[in-house]
Amino acid sequence: MLLTRVPRPSLRPFVRSMWAADPGPVGAAAGEASLREHVLPTGDMHLVFRLSGPPLRLFVDAVDSVGYTVGYAIVGGARSAFYARDVSVATGSVGVQFRPGVARALFGMPADELAERHTPLDALWGAQASEALERVHEAGTPAARLTVLEDLLNERLEPQPRAMHPAVAQALLRLGGGAMVSDLVDASGYSHRRFIALFRDAAGLPPKRLERVLRFQRVMAAEPARGTLPWADLALQSGYSDQPHFNRDFLEITGMTPQAYRRASPSSPNHVRA
Repeated sequence: MLLTRVPRPSLRPFVRSMWAADPGPVGAAAGEASLREHVLPTGDMHLVFRLSGPPLRLFVDAVDSVGYTVGYAIVGGARSAFYARDVSVATGSVGVQFRPGVARALFGMPADELAERHTPLDALWGAQASEALERVHEAGTPAARLTVLEDLLNERLEPQPRAMHPAVAQALLRLGGGAMVSDLVDASGYSHRRFIALFRDAAGLPPKRLERVLRFQRVMAAEPARGTLPWADLALQSGYSDQPHFNRDFLEITGMTPQAYRRASPSSPNHVRA
């Protein structure tokens, strides 16, 4: 069971969405010991508490058969390409997907220091990470766990709410529409170097790399993205210059070709069994 909901109003400037997953009484994925999944980038940072099953295990690359564990409370930074995780055992979890600009207030560091990797929450919150995991776990039901998670976020954000730098906020509004980075810099009134630093501090990724992810996500959101419409048509509608450009980006971002992606027929566009 997967429960999703929009956060309470006080959290909406910081949180895009929240979710809780319950694997049910069995909690096993057909006994496939080597089953892994490619998680595709959205450009957002997330926080996850694992409440059952093993700790999160990630793989360095396609030939890595051992992987490494991260823990039960994890911050996933903004990414520009997929990561591979072990999904051989279904797990109960609760998590939140953040909007840009929350990293300093919530974790005490700029978003770019958390980008392109997973960080154990105790490295950021110390002993309070274990306390937070215990509070969420004790809530019992998925709905109650989401409420506890909202409480935890409010407790950390209310004492030090921070508005996003206006130059970055305006740039983010324009970036999804395909604006050139040079235009964003000019509109900001800052030097190129200063603007990029401000942007990475809030969003984790530099604007050109984030635009690449957002363009890819426009393809994923296009209807029918996983149907019969040719990839070339989807790519052109989403801002790619040509088919080779799309194919290169798709392979680098997902770790597979567009054809392999469609053969995998994922039930969720950004989670592909590999």
